[in-house]
Amino acid sequence: MNSSKPVVQRMLLSFLVLASASVAAGQAVSPDSVASIPEPTELERQGALIGEILIHPENIFDVDDPHENRRLYKVANALHTRTQPYVIREQLLFKSGDHYSERLLAESERILRSARYLYDASVRPVAYHDGVVDVAVTTHDVWTLNPGVSFSRNGGENSTGFELEDLNFLGTGTDISVVQKSNVDRDSTLIEYKDRHLLGTWVNMQAAYASNSDGSLESLIFDRPFYALDARWAATLAFARNERTDALYDLGEAVGEYRANTRFATASWGWSRGLQDGWTKRWTIGATFDENEFAPVVGDLTTALVPESRTLAYPWIGFELIQDHFHKFVNRDQIGRTEDFYLGTRFSALLGYASESYGADRNAVIFAANIGHGRDPSERTTLVLSSGVKGRLEGASFANTVLDASARYYVKQSERRLFFTTLEASVGRALDLDTQLLLGGDNGLRGYPLRYVSGDARALLTIEQRYFTDWYPWRLFRVGAAAFIDIGRTWGDNPFGTPNPGLLKDIGIGLRFGNSRSGLGNIIHVDLAFPLDGTSDIESTQILVETKHRF
Repeated sequence: MNSSKPVVQRMLLSFLVLASASVAAGQAVSPDSVASIPEPTELERQGALIGEILIHPENIFDVDDPHENRRLYKVANALHTRTQPYVIREQLLFKSGDHYSERLLAESERILRSARYLYDASVRPVAYHDGVVDVAVTTHDVWTLNPGVSFSRNGGENSTGFELEDLNFLGTGTDISVVQKSNVDRDSTLIEYKDRHLLGTWVNMQAAYASNSDGSLESLIFDRPFYALDARWAATLAFARNERTDALYDLGEAVGEYRANTRFATASWGWSRGLQDGWTKRWTIGATFDENEFAPVVGDLTTALVPESRTLAYPWIGFELIQDHFHKFVNRDQIGRTEDFYLGTRFSALLGYASESYGADRNAVIFAANIGHGRDPSERTTLVLSSGVKGRLEGASFANTVLDASARYYVKQSERRLFFTTLEASVGRALDLDTQLLLGGDNGLRGYPLRYVSGDARALLTIEQRYFTDWYPWRLFRVGAAAFIDIGRTWGDNPFGTPNPGLLKDIGIGLRFGNSRSGLGNIIHVDLAFPLDGTSDIESTQILVETKHRF
């Protein structure tokens, strides 16, 4: 919130925005029409009403910037269909005639920034006259058409693909994709359609079909979420079917395969009284059918390693409690872009009962709970804590129960340097065979093969020194770097009786490329990791290339 912006700057910004809007309409604006804008708290105290809402979807490159006033960037802008103003408008939590609320302006910003086809967004008052405040909404598009080849590598394994995807088809916010990919698990051809605002509503529709080398996938989702803190209702209807071959891993190698045929359906309805005294309470009721059938792969002799089939059908009730507390940062998990950190307290819980009378193959209590809290211990430090548990209670015994916990700690050393550390831990009890607690190059232990060790408990400590440069090659990538140490291990038995290698450590360095002009991935990681433990057949240097949502 720019509540402390000097009045002179506010007046200048108001005049520029109104002038650009009027020029586009063929009108002139007199400087006398630009009045001083009171502080947000004063606007709310006076009961100011929102007047005109000026939507400004900016293109990918700013040709008014001398660094971007080049032929290549102009061609990219010309080929790109800018986000339609109505797409931006329908994501706002306010309309003309509403009472001014700084909270709703800030929350609308966060909603817009969460869209993959936008790089950033600002929602600001720009003019005030006779109890009416005009608001400017400025967004920045990214390149959303992705025709090309993709490549990633982690844990010693490559993934490749050919993609034709548009995250913002014709500027409508609709995501349409056709993807062919190949990885360690399967070859796949995927067709997917996503519309976050179906027919101009808050309903999110997703439809997908995949033809795979080991089966197929079909899914259809209609989801009207609690899209804002003050949203009063939500509903979901979802179906999915998936046929595939899965594998069990030990020391980075697939040691047994089995066929999996899953069917899933769920429907729910939620309600809330909205935001009250800085907190939101939500209740949800629903019903879920979750069937998992497992069978040995034809010709595979390791039939003892096939998970037990299960069918769970259960009604359930859920509760959620959210505190309204967000903060904006730069150079934490991204490079040179606004990041919305949740620094409040959040709790959610779900309780259901599966019964044979509902179509389940057993009687069981289904439960899940999560709690998270973020805070700023000091001006330069940020701590984010989270914990969760989910599983089943069958009779007097827990089944497939996993308890997770994590802590993320940031220390801002300067505008360009950040110390970061995270500790993650999981503990399982009576796990289903298809639920493995794995640790390896694909989930944080970067110096080792993917899915390297397993057990019924695991922990991982990561320490990173992050560097954020001002290098901006070709105005496409913001560049950062990291030096890191990963320390992790698993405990307990695994299904194969392999001796536990104990504590595993690696060190490494890497480059980070913030993909500031594309919606296809936030941060490209290029890492060199060096294992310090493990068996002698592990490669002494692991090369990892992958796209992640965080630094």
